[in-house]
Amino acid sequence: MRKIDRSQLEIKQSNVLDQWVNQHPEVVRWLGKQQRKAFCALNLYFYCYWSEKTPAELLALKDNPASKEAENLLDTFVASDVGLPESTKFAATISVRSFYKWNYRDLSRGAGVMSFQKKKPYWKPNKDDLRKVYRFCTNPRDRSIITQTFSSAIAKETLSNLKWKHLEDEWEKQDVPHIGLPPQLIKGHGVGRYKGVEQHTFITPEAKRDLIEYKAWIEQKIGRKLTSEDSVYWTTEEPYKPLDYKGLEGVIERLQKSSGVNFSLHDARRYVETALEEIRISPNWARKIRGRKVKGEEAPYSRPAIEQLREKYREAVPLLEFTSEKPTVTKEMIKEEVSKMLEDEKLKPIADKYHITIEQVKVMMRTKGKAWLDKALKETGETATNGGCAMHNCQRVVSESELENLLAEGYRVAAVLPSGKVVVEATA
Repeated sequence: MRKIDRSQLEIKQSNVLDQWVNQHPEVVRWLGKQQRKAFCALNLYFYCYWSEKTPAELLALKDNPASKEAENLLDTFVASDVGLPESTKFAATISVRSFYKWNYRDLSRGAGVMSFQKKKPYWKPNKDDLRKVYRFCTNPRDRSIITQTFSSAIAKETLSNLKWKHLEDEWEKQDVPHIGLPPQLIKGHGVGRYKGVEQHTFITPEAKRDLIEYKAWIEQKIGRKLTSEDSVYWTTEEPYKPLDYKGLEGVIERLQKSSGVNFSLHDARRYVETALEEIRISPNWARKIRGRKVKGEEAPYSRPAIEQLREKYREAVPLLEFTSEKPTVTKEMIKEEVSKMLEDEKLKPIADKYHITIEQVKVMMRTKGKAWLDKALKETGETATNGGCAMHNCQRVVSESELENLLAEGYRVAAVLPSGKVVVEATA
């Protein structure tokens, strides 16, 4: 067995696909099932270098299914000082087991098992970090990549395969456009337990702005309109072609060096997840946005369900946007906030009547149903006439011309709607 000194190896992640993988059909077959091809291939190469065996020779150890020679070799790798950091050794064992599996020579379940605990917590970028990265973007494409990824949680490989058809029709007219990704483009590629898993995510208004600007810019460069079947992201120099996974990695590496912020696109998934947790979104809805399996779901995702998801996602927009210190506020977001305020004001008399909170009223509505709510509203409306505000008269939506008289009658302004009309409510 040879100890691995990475500084002395000619094979690197940047050249492993061209200089090593193509010589081994078994590895080519296996990598067809992997997302991070260069990363996985380099890990397998480390194992082959250490064991002084070719990929074909590794598989030959399992020619006899009863033999445990392959398992013993992997256990020795785990137990030895092979010259790799524990995190890299851990990743290598996963690649080795996967290599055997996808060449139909599965190893025993216990082979090569090792536990790995991160010494440092995962880094979570903050808005100041992201603003700094954004300022170092030198073209509309790179700006769009950053704002889209850190609002949609789309994985790096998926982003390199993203096409315009995955954005909803007339996405430019939506405040938070929807992106629907089929199983083949996300983790698991729709195989086995990932069958039918889809990703339904959105981008923020600032990400939409950058995407519109980028689209016009790249169309001018390539000299034609992009079609629904075209890739979203392209190289910025001739000959213009879709930006592949390796090219996307190059973009991120350049931004890391120029900005001094050591970030990755995978950090975007944690960034989005944190924002979704802060708005207390349903865990299943969060998994849908991140493209993870949701138990008991029906596929494909229905349009009404997408609209519900969009409505909830809007709450996270102020937490996600970072290019300006003042987040974008859209008409739809204002309408939603006004709607929630009106709902709470409507429920307040019920809460007062039963000496409970508005949140407890909402719980009662969910558990006891519409009949209970109707009865409570009726009772509250009847008793509120004795010095209170009847439910049907408590709030009104009026035009600006009606406002002066109503203010004189004792009403006050509760909210101004995007339409220009005003919500007023009685003060007594």
